[in-house]
Amino acid sequence: MSGITAIILTYNEELHLGRCIASLTPICDRICIIDSFSTDRTIEIAKGLGAEVYQNPWENNYAAQLNWGINQINAKTDWTIRIDADEYLSPELINELKSILTSIPNDVSGIELTRKVLFKGKWIRFGGFYPIHLLRIWRSGQGLCESRLMDEHMILSGGKILRLQENLIDENLNSIHWWVNKHNNYARREAADILNQEFSFVETTDLAGVEVGKQAASKRKVKNNLYNKLPLGLRSLLYFCFRFFLQLGFLDHPKVWIFHFMQGFWYRLLVDINVYEAKAACQGDVFRLREYVRNEWKIKI
Repeated sequence: MSGITAIILTYNEELHLGRCIASLTPICDRICIIDSFSTDRTIEIAKGLGAEVYQNPWENNYAAQLNWGINQINAKTDWTIRIDADEYLSPELINELKSILTSIPNDVSGIELTRKVLFKGKWIRFGGFYPIHLLRIWRSGQGLCESRLMDEHMILSGGKILRLQENLIDENLNSIHWWVNKHNNYARREAADILNQEFSFVETTDLAGVEVGKQAASKRKVKNNLYNKLPLGLRSLLYFCFRFFLQLGFLDHPKVWIFHFMQGFWYRLLVDINVYEAKAACQGDVFRLREYVRNEWKIKI
């Protein structure tokens, strides 16, 4: 079988990391952890399961951290896979990968996986959350994370993309308190990304003209050309209604209704409030805005 190197970004992931590594072990030659100086048992677990550990300070920029890791591990295997610590490969996906990796045509440089998200043990099946297709495997040396402050995707230097059928499982086991804190940070990163689309205070990549999954490019186009042009605040309400009613989110388990409300309305409203506050503080001055994002929100740009 063609060799695979896995790369996982971590910070205090003792709850999930063992599960993630266990799912990778049947198909990966190397498992590399890019850790942001965890204070729990993350490093102990990683080393105990045979993973390589690299450490780099987190500067609130996922793309910068991931690309640092890709360069640092210098994968020599045919393929590289990127996976989050709270994700794992389903047994069916493991078997699918084993069966196809040795026979992939040479003109294919990337592989899309289908992500299945669970919330409080329940599948988020509706509301536009399944299937989500993500470019997660690429020929080593031909993939990087796009330079963006939020909503980052892997992009290829060339070649075609193959989509697999079986599921990559995303199941975070942390409390709702942890989830809220995480999304508070996400909201600032996404607000910075939206502000950058308007004021261009830092150079980022665009999915146009690069090899990336079609679903990712399509969603980015809708977000930039429609959603971001709607009034602040109103767009979060409209998005939640679209997702919960038109995309049938109400058919999910009642536990998942919490997720649709929190991620589809509360989070998007929080992003808009951050955009409003930054604009009010900087009065449209690009230099002040760049410094505000860097110093107040602690985001590396």
